[in-house]
Amino acid sequence: MSSSSSQPEGELLPPVDPPGAYVAEPPPPPRRRPRSILSAPGTYVLVGINCAVFVWMVLHGVSPSDPTVDQLRHFGAANAWLILHGQWYRLLTATFVHVGLIHIATNMWCLWNLGLLGEPLLGPLGMIAVYLLTGVAGNLLSLLVNILMRDFVSVGAGASGAVFGIAGILIVLLSNKKLPIPSFELHRLRRSVIQFAGLNLIIGLGTVILPVIRIDNSAHVGGFLSGLALGVPLVPRMTSGRTRYLERQKLTFAGAAFILALFGYWIANLR
Repeated sequence: MSSSSSQPEGELLPPVDPPGAYVAEPPPPPRRRPRSILSAPGTYVLVGINCAVFVWMVLHGVSPSDPTVDQLRHFGAANAWLILHGQWYRLLTATFVHVGLIHIATNMWCLWNLGLLGEPLLGPLGMIAVYLLTGVAGNLLSLLVNILMRDFVSVGAGASGAVFGIAGILIVLLSNKKLPIPSFELHRLRRSVIQFAGLNLIIGLGTVILPVIRIDNSAHVGGFLSGLALGVPLVPRMTSGRTRYLERQKLTFAGAAFILALFGYWIANLR
């Protein structure tokens, strides 16, 4: 989420008994499945929408490297004043708007990598739901911070709040030791996601001290915390069968949407 103001050894064979008995050759190691659109359709849909919105903006005169605040507002970026005056859709549209080519490239690279890891655990619709819910959650927290800071001018845009949300839910889901994945591999994957989230949060907080670029840290934190929260009720049903797991997903995501709506209503009545 970016923010602008007006101013990413050997092999042991079993013994042969009796001597001369036939020894079957060990099976070849499993081949890594190639990455394709069919392997993670939800992730590719999200990446495609983000890229299509960026191309659409550029074709309509927006600079691919330095869009103006007015241009970002026009194409759906979040702004506290506009949201509080009825344009709540910006909480969602802002997750598909980016501030330049570098911004979208880094966000899509992170979304692609996390999506290919997370979609087998969530499913295509689950991945899209997590992206939307955590992206909106991050923008809601950003809205709250802007209201408290009396900042009604800045705009926020980007998928990074949702990317942090995906990282958050993966950290929780990968803690399930009943998954059919070797424990060392689970630990490695989970550690890599934690390192990704921690490093990027530190970088974002560092920009508060050295404001080379402006990063909407509240959107990152909001997305990450909401992702962690979404993962908690899903873990007990991950290995209980597809039907039960999908039912738990629907209940969890519907409940999350309701809570976000209540949070937005509370924010709207702070004034």
